[in-house]
Amino acid sequence: MNGFRVGEDDFELDGRPVRLLSGALHYFRVHEAQWGHRLAMLRAMGLNCVETYVPWNLHEPRPGEFRDVGALGRFLDAAHEAGLWAIVRPGPYICAEWENGGLPHWLTGAVGPRARTRDAEYLGHVDRWFGRLLGEVVPRQHDRGGPVVMVQVENEYGSYGSDQVYLRHLADLLRSEGVTVPLFTSDGPEDHMLTGGSVPGILATANFGSQARAGFETLRRHRSKGPLMCMEFWCGWFDHWGAEHVTRDAADAANALREILECGASVNLYMAHGGTNFAGWAGANRGGGALHDGVLEPDVTSYDYDAPIDEVGRPTEKFWLFREVLAAYADGPLPEPPAPLPALGESARVALTEWAPLSAVMESLGGPLAEYAVPPTFEELDVDRGLVQYTVTVPGPRQPYPLRVRGLRDLAVVYVDGVRAGVLSEAEPALPEPVAGHARVELWVESLGRVNYGPRTGETKGITGGVLHERQYLHGVAARGLRLDAFDVPSAVRGVPASGDAAAGLPGLYRGTVEVVGRPGDAIVELPSWTRGFVWVNGFNVGRYWSVGPQGSLFVPGPVLREGVNEVWVLEMEGAGAGELSLSPVPRMP
Repeated sequence: MNGFRVGEDDFELDGRPVRLLSGALHYFRVHEAQWGHRLAMLRAMGLNCVETYVPWNLHEPRPGEFRDVGALGRFLDAAHEAGLWAIVRPGPYICAEWENGGLPHWLTGAVGPRARTRDAEYLGHVDRWFGRLLGEVVPRQHDRGGPVVMVQVENEYGSYGSDQVYLRHLADLLRSEGVTVPLFTSDGPEDHMLTGGSVPGILATANFGSQARAGFETLRRHRSKGPLMCMEFWCGWFDHWGAEHVTRDAADAANALREILECGASVNLYMAHGGTNFAGWAGANRGGGALHDGVLEPDVTSYDYDAPIDEVGRPTEKFWLFREVLAAYADGPLPEPPAPLPALGESARVALTEWAPLSAVMESLGGPLAEYAVPPTFEELDVDRGLVQYTVTVPGPRQPYPLRVRGLRDLAVVYVDGVRAGVLSEAEPALPEPVAGHARVELWVESLGRVNYGPRTGETKGITGGVLHERQYLHGVAARGLRLDAFDVPSAVRGVPASGDAAAGLPGLYRGTVEVVGRPGDAIVELPSWTRGFVWVNGFNVGRYWSVGPQGSLFVPGPVLREGVNEVWVLEMEGAGAGELSLSPVPRMP
């Protein structure tokens, strides 16, 4: 039989055995103008295939409102042009350290724990989404002359659920929409994960970062035949805000890769190139060990992942060691890496000239203001990424009592009668000083990223349990939301009325410019005295910054910049000190 298929022991292409040497590269984490360079880097490392997830929430921000779904098709075309096969992992859930695991906030807000099950309401939305999405995949399958050789059913479902009716529905849906290439599942190499996430008659693969022989032995207990594949070889890891930067020794990772290949298996490097969580799309984990039910651990903007190709697209020591291992399995000499992309030549100070308070930003760009009996969640206000302003009155006269927030997700800057009173979090939900009545309380709440893995995926954001004064709930809460995509309209952002000196260092929107002399190229934004917020360069949201680290600067892809004057906006949530800001060349590799 011609085409790509799953054989008794190997993958087969036109009747001959082949090995997939794949690498994860997410089109939505790399500027489109740089896809070609990154794909060429995969080829130079010795890979013959690229893998990508598809984030549903990026492409359907509101029910039935689709946004650039064609980006997937363009990426697959670029992979084909680069001489790579492609593996598509459409979810609907993707994990990926991505906001809500890729599920739209409007969906999980409506169905709650019925997501990722056979629930009819949930599946109705999935069916509609796949009906739109798969039009980008089906005509680009290998048996139609395209690069796509495999498509995944769900994602690591055994780490979450056991609904075989749901998984079978997804598999049948993929087939009915025209997917003819092999389907597969991927799960951790543990019995309960493989029994929960595998589907009879569909290839099962395993995800791990080491001990390949043990992992494949477990997989073989569940599937005695079929190709072996590590669908996610974790060759690095991701970072959380407020934690240490995570790395993996390059030689150790290369040895683990060698062990996978010595088992006769195919592999997908996760990640080959991580890229960046632009525009606040980073997700979050819950700590607490294996149960993933503890404190919130939001992910940083950089998705460098300590991958063999770094965030900027440069080869690391891990790249060269992997290339040496993979060369032994190549059909011929490996191509040399492409020429490095242009980099910014010299640093330039950003001149911030205008400032507007958060209240003005909310008034100009936010949703409608309304009063509610209890605080509405982000989902009820249709806010995916952004912040919500809550206002409530403490009746009076009454003596001072503690004021606290139940179910706060995630951070709240609190003002009492216009004076800042503290910053609250899930771990510290009460103001340090008691509040007397009569008082007006404002709470500016920001989501730091929805949980993307484990039993608390899909949990709501905002004030989810109420505001209490002593033991008494405060009712009659005014609220309005501000979505980050409101900043996608530059004329609206420029129209926010300025109110004061940009050097004030207060929370709010800062606007200014930076001049690039000569040819623009990859750069970073450095914010040494800022606290927490977002940066836009020429209308492109380069992501969240936060002084707690470990990330101290934000990557700006060269295609975002232009020679001459460039527009810069900063949305600061807490306060900015001296307010210094600069555009600088990317630091040299160590």
